[in-house]
Amino acid sequence: MLKLINVSVRETLKNLSLEVQKGEFVLIVGANGTGKTTLFNAISGAVGLKNGKVVLNGKDLTNSPPYKRAKLISRVLQEPSLGTIADMTILENMGLAYMRKKYKKISRKVVDYFKEKLNMLGMGLENRLTEYVKNLSGGQKQLLSLAMATIDDYELLLLDEITAALDPQTSETVMNIAQKIISQEKKTCLLITHNVKHMDTFGNRVLEMKNGKLVERQSVSV
Repeated sequence: MLKLINVSVRETLKNLSLEVQKGEFVLIVGANGTGKTTLFNAISGAVGLKNGKVVLNGKDLTNSPPYKRAKLISRVLQEPSLGTIADMTILENMGLAYMRKKYKKISRKVVDYFKEKLNMLGMGLENRLTEYVKNLSGGQKQLLSLAMATIDDYELLLLDEITAALDPQTSETVMNIAQKIISQEKKTCLLITHNVKHMDTFGNRVLEMKNGKLVERQSVSV
């Protein structure tokens, strides 16, 4: 379970409280500048809290630095190129993500695990391990970022407008695969989105950021 207790960040988040059950998929919506990305930064430790607590599965992370939280919290950003290294291969990118979590060498068994993870994406990337990431499309890069973010041991997945830079068809592909991974691995996930169709189709509930706090959205129509 993720619990935010009276979290305040500068003038953006104001005594915000939130409970997300383990395995729940929650969508976060709201106008630009209302604090959605600041919320993710507060959870991941990228910004300090003015007051409040961040608790994940019983662990108080409030004073934990970002590198320690990274073992428990994975994040995929809006821009596909930000989650990958263009001048490295798919295998090298996967390896970096794995070592960040595990601090272990990359064995043949681990490479087979990478292939299984990439196979879930349905893009054939498991057969292109030596391909440089700069040769991939935006959608493929974003899916690779998703595979890298969900390598082992994470407890919370933060998806920050992961389809905003993609065309509608690719956007749906990425969202369907994200839903598949979240469902199969039974992980807790928060997704920031402006896509009305996503609000209707994905997640267990929709919360809207208003005046520095989150409120339950009763209707996804606009």
